[in-house]
Amino acid sequence: MHVLYEDAGKLKAETIFSEADTSLQVESASGKRSKIKRNAVLLTFAQPAPDALLPAAEALAATLEPDFLWEVAPQEEFEAAALAQDYFGHAPDAIEKTALILALSAAPAYFHRRGRGTFRPAPPDILQAALAAIEKKRLQAQQQQEWTDAMVAGQLPDAVRPMAATFLDQPDKNTQQWKAFDAAVQQLAISPEKLLLSLGVWANPLAMMVQRFLATHFPKGAEWPPVAVEDWGADLPQVEIEAYSVDDSSTIEIDDALSVTQTDADTIRVGIHIAVPALATPRGSEFDTMARSRMSTVYMPGDKIPMLPRELISAFSLDEGQWRPALSLYVTGKLQTGEILDTETRLERIQVTANLRHDQLGDQVTEAALDDPDAALPYGHWLRPLWQFALKLSAARDQVRGKPENNDRIEYSFELDGPSDDPDSVIRLIPRRRNAPLERLVAEYMILTNTQWGALLARHGVPGIYRSQQMGRTRMSTQALPHESIAVPQYIWSTSPLRRYVDLINQGQIVAAAQHGVSARLVAPFKPKDADLYALIGAFDSQYTLWGEFQSAMERYWCIRWLQQQGLKEVRAHVLRENLVRLACAPLVTRINGLPSFERGQELVLDILGYDEMGQDIECRLREAV
Repeated sequence: MHVLYEDAGKLKAETIFSEADTSLQVESASGKRSKIKRNAVLLTFAQPAPDALLPAAEALAATLEPDFLWEVAPQEEFEAAALAQDYFGHAPDAIEKTALILALSAAPAYFHRRGRGTFRPAPPDILQAALAAIEKKRLQAQQQQEWTDAMVAGQLPDAVRPMAATFLDQPDKNTQQWKAFDAAVQQLAISPEKLLLSLGVWANPLAMMVQRFLATHFPKGAEWPPVAVEDWGADLPQVEIEAYSVDDSSTIEIDDALSVTQTDADTIRVGIHIAVPALATPRGSEFDTMARSRMSTVYMPGDKIPMLPRELISAFSLDEGQWRPALSLYVTGKLQTGEILDTETRLERIQVTANLRHDQLGDQVTEAALDDPDAALPYGHWLRPLWQFALKLSAARDQVRGKPENNDRIEYSFELDGPSDDPDSVIRLIPRRRNAPLERLVAEYMILTNTQWGALLARHGVPGIYRSQQMGRTRMSTQALPHESIAVPQYIWSTSPLRRYVDLINQGQIVAAAQHGVSARLVAPFKPKDADLYALIGAFDSQYTLWGEFQSAMERYWCIRWLQQQGLKEVRAHVLRENLVRLACAPLVTRINGLPSFERGQELVLDILGYDEMGQDIECRLREAV
């Protein structure tokens, strides 16, 4: 004899090997024996063979219509075997009984299981609701498949279009549109990005990168609404000085300017003048909240998203010929030795004489011209004493560090001839050496200012956000710790308050220290151990990292576009480590698969095999080692 029994929700047919009161030992066609409980048995039978029962029953069950079964079934709980007797009109065999069990089990909308082999027909109202839900699901599946087929064929359905741009970053995976898109991705075996681009969701990889970034971080738009400005600092003392700023031509936020006077042959007084938007952004104010929401200006080749409203930037930017409030650090020192004799910080109004530009002056301002008093040099009366004192300041830091600063790396400015959202705009990479005289001069005085103002805060017990580096680890904290690579006892960011929120916060603290001295810790915007200051450090680090990653991705994209526009098929590169190399002609780092082992710095000649704008990479092959 054989039995049909249920095991873990599945029907099995096997031969009885032995019996006990409450259990059976059965044997499968393969010879495997199992022990089952007697109450798991649905029926016993002699014919057909166990391995033939279920295939035959499944074939018969496929011919049984659940709606007709529901009509002829009793309206109360019933045994499947009893219904088989009525349905077939004769004593049913094992195949017919099993087929009916299978048909009833496969129609849960019509029949509710009450136990092994026992069912109850669904009430009419519940049945109609279940059938409506099944039909709805069928139509949805049909619609979903139509959308998938359309996307596979390269067409974006109108119903999918409104949400397609969210599929990469904020997908609602419960929607039919997403499920249809995901099925198309799987069917085509391509990346979601490639499918969306092929469907025209974005015109090109550049548009995809920018619009995804804006949708994620600036869902309400990147432009601030118009704001009203005041004449902040109108009551500050007005100081007549000859000051100049030095920036790129694309810079609209002029944060800093320098002035210099020479009191005698060996004494110099340098003024470092910083725009002071802290006057308009007291803690908790509307402008402070706006700046805090962005933490920093977002930069990308050919464009930027300012941290502050443009009207506020214009009100404080140290534009030439305009009287502007400034937070000024005056440093008196020895020109020949770089010794600092005195410092003074004060709020005042200044008028910058001219906004100088790196790209217009850089070729003329050379070390030879700076060191030769008789050489032709624009603004030489201003540049030469500043340069001489900057060299002494730099030498003093080198002495603390124990070695010269490694700042001869080439950096690049990105200039676009055309809209920043047009991949066909011509990109120009402008190389700049960090140790070029103008770059070095400005950097030295910003280091001096950030060091001195960090000391000012520490001296008066006013908390600030410091940037330190020890044992190779750079971090931000409220402690005035050394910065080893710059070789200064403490360092803060405070000279770019129009662009970075940390500088803006520190500027408010510095203003309080300059105006109130030892009592500043009682009136400063942030008091000692203010928990919000610690929270700001974490928030700034996170946001600043995100902005930096986006800027790097955009620069990498435009590097690849530049290589294509130049038509380069061969480039030179230098090994960084293992298979990682940096191109010599552009600020692009890439990996070369299968690259042999070379020492760091080894120069290579590479063949460019292809470009991947979406993946922001190039495919290269080693031609030779130089």
